[in-house]
Amino acid sequence: MTNNLTTMPKITTEWQRFEQLSADMLYEVLRFRQSIFVVEQGSPYADLDGLDREARHLLLRSGGELAGYLRLIQMPVRIGRVAVALQLRRRGLGRRLMEEALRFCRERHPAQDIILAAQQNLVPFYSSFGFAVISEPYDDCGVMHVEMRMQLCG
Repeated sequence: MTNNLTTMPKITTEWQRFEQLSADMLYEVLRFRQSIFVVEQGSPYADLDGLDREARHLLLRSGGELAGYLRLIQMPVRIGRVAVALQLRRRGLGRRLMEEALRFCRERHPAQDIILAAQQNLVPFYSSFGFAVISEPYDDCGVMHVEMRMQLCG
């Protein structure tokens, strides 16, 4: 009997500070984000917002290729730019990114709330981690968002 199940390549995650990103890695990250937030979503999005230098960057690789990404701004603690490659969605990679980011936040910033701006269609996904909507919906370059917060302390 043969096994017809396809297996996912090895998944790895790595945190990088901006200054640790090589020119090639930075190009890979920016191209990845642009392909999703600007091209795929058809949004004239100002991705280069000046916050990357102060952020921690979480890169998720599948078989060595960049498959997912998010950044974490530490004051206040804010998760952003959460993205998974189109062809790899619905395989748990977004959940893996968020679980790793929340683990990092609990270890390094245990008493701080975590904020994120969620595309409105992803509110149920973020709610599943304990985030709650704290704003009215707003238009961010043609994509509806809401602010969400998770309280880590009491």
